[in-house]
Amino acid sequence: MLGYIFARQAGLDDPLRLRRAESTRRVLSLELNKDKDVERIHGSGISTLDIEPVEGRYMLSGGSDGVIVLYDLENCSGKPCYTCKAVCSVGRSHPDVHKFSVETVQWYPHDTGMFTSSSFDKTLKVWDTNTLQPADEFNFEGTVYSHHMSPVATKHCLIAVGTKSPKVQLCDLKSGSCSHILQGHKQEVLAVSWSPRYEYILATASADSKVKLWDVRRASACLITLDQHNGEKSKASSEAANTAHNGRVNGLCFTSDGLHLLTVGTDDRMRLWNSSSGENTLVNYGKVCNDSRKGLKFAVSHGCSPEFVFVPYSNTIAIYTIYSGDLITTLRGHYNSVDCCVFQPHFQELYSSGRDSNILVWVPSVREPEPDDASEKQCLNPAYEDAWSSSSDGEG
Repeated sequence: MLGYIFARQAGLDDPLRLRRAESTRRVLSLELNKDKDVERIHGSGISTLDIEPVEGRYMLSGGSDGVIVLYDLENCSGKPCYTCKAVCSVGRSHPDVHKFSVETVQWYPHDTGMFTSSSFDKTLKVWDTNTLQPADEFNFEGTVYSHHMSPVATKHCLIAVGTKSPKVQLCDLKSGSCSHILQGHKQEVLAVSWSPRYEYILATASADSKVKLWDVRRASACLITLDQHNGEKSKASSEAANTAHNGRVNGLCFTSDGLHLLTVGTDDRMRLWNSSSGENTLVNYGKVCNDSRKGLKFAVSHGCSPEFVFVPYSNTIAIYTIYSGDLITTLRGHYNSVDCCVFQPHFQELYSSGRDSNILVWVPSVREPEPDDASEKQCLNPAYEDAWSSSSDGEG
């Protein structure tokens, strides 16, 4: 690390390399924070978390009891040990509270004045953060499993919604109506995610074992149906035979640069896809246990080299390197199944929650002294190698 600092000081190195190396070190040293708690408000399991991308200060949580809580993650106490307090909540006594489990919460990507929530009660609600009143509401015929707003869109305000219906619904915030639908899946749509790179590209995952990529501007919107065999077993058949997993596909997450897509299924597999060509990269993550009957919400790192993925794994969170598939470590602290986790890239912190109703905070450990000799350096986690190699390029 000192080498990075001296090279940066002398103007010989890109500051990005120093930042990426330190971000990587911090992720690799994540541990349960003993000084920072999150106030326990939910009386039952927590299904979803989201941290607003503007400041990284406020977090939303949605519970299986329909309750939504907004937390301030900043330490306003001035003390080393503190509790992140709930600023406000949509509790059971609120007239507009969801009747059943809240499956997804998401901040409006561009400011904290608005957030969205969707629920098993067949509704998607758009909330005014200041008044904590719904500014709009969309109703569907079936259970809502997932919704997502594009983090980069400037030309549309579409919310993609996955429900018990095989049709993907696109709701327009500007008009307040469902603008159109995407048809192609055969069973319920368990996860949806817009690309963080291209504002019109959407990925959807279904119980029919399929993952589809769509360009919502096109009349025949489906660009490709991902095939785990890369066409080897279905050359004689149509794209309709393509499957991404051998079971329900209930989790989707683009890498932070949008160039790849991660999927998880109930076949206990996680797969990495080239989001442009649709090719299965064949990275082997081993067995990734997943018995969730609904959506599984996992997260990826940002600004590290290599990048990492954080996956709820029974009552733990497994951390893998995205492009090599190595299991780096397992975070243990929950005493029931973990359903969701969210990464805070400003400080390389991870927040996780699940059926034990606790929100746990995982933070980088205090830096250890640098090893003095080569023998000690060999004990470093192998995932450091990409980030610390002096022969690597400017991107680490």
